[in-house]
Amino acid sequence: MSTALDQLFEKRKRENKAVLIGFLPAGYPTQKASQKIIRAMIDGGVDAIEIGFPYSDPVMDGPVIQAASEEAIKNGVGVDEVFELLKTTVDYGVPSVIMSYWSPIEKYGVAQFASKVSELGGSGVITPDLTIEESEVWKTEASRSEINKIYVVAPSTTDERLAKVTSECSGFIYAASLMGVTGTRDVVSTNAQSLVDRIRKVSKTSVAVGLGVSNKEQAKQVATYADGVIVGSAFIKIIQQFGSGRSGLKKVKQLAQSLSEGVNSAR
Repeated sequence: MSTALDQLFEKRKRENKAVLIGFLPAGYPTQKASQKIIRAMIDGGVDAIEIGFPYSDPVMDGPVIQAASEEAIKNGVGVDEVFELLKTTVDYGVPSVIMSYWSPIEKYGVAQFASKVSELGGSGVITPDLTIEESEVWKTEASRSEINKIYVVAPSTTDERLAKVTSECSGFIYAASLMGVTGTRDVVSTNAQSLVDRIRKVSKTSVAVGLGVSNKEQAKQVATYADGVIVGSAFIKIIQQFGSGRSGLKKVKQLAQSLSEGVNSAR
């Protein structure tokens, strides 16, 4: 099995560069706007897209992403919009994954969810609150549908557990750079690099760092040691501040260009 995401990481490794991944909740601030925002990210140089499934109890999300998800839920966004946006991003020609808490996947039907992601050309699913111990059904269905299973590890993850969790990841391993929730930070936690170093000792799978990257310098710093850099809150903040009209979209594209320059000049 080799997804578009696997191929992207392989290609970027050959070029000695990290992958830039942009995150946006589906239907934020509206479904139509979310398609335009993602287009602007890609036009600015984002390599892959992570689509958030808006959820009412997002344990890992910081205030910025929470507010965006709440707005999307208020607009009636659900699984149909998530899949529609996945199809759109795949059609844009970039590897795309969904990030979803477990409850919506279970509610939709685990087998159906995995096969729908595959059918639409999606590469995989990030499941932040699903533990390895509770993953039997998901592992079976994700393998059957030939999509990537992406789990989240954090600085608090023990070495023993790190080996266990990373052995089940494909596509990439999501390294949360700090304890706590997503959001832009003035500095990316030093924990991020030591976590990546620890992962490297137990796994050969690509590692992408999320939580806290919001500007060119931070993206460059993370790209010196990680295979992927994930940015979400910084894009959402632009939309919160400038809206999703022409000026907001222009600023999204500019941020993507700046982050891309940071990532590409890191090594």
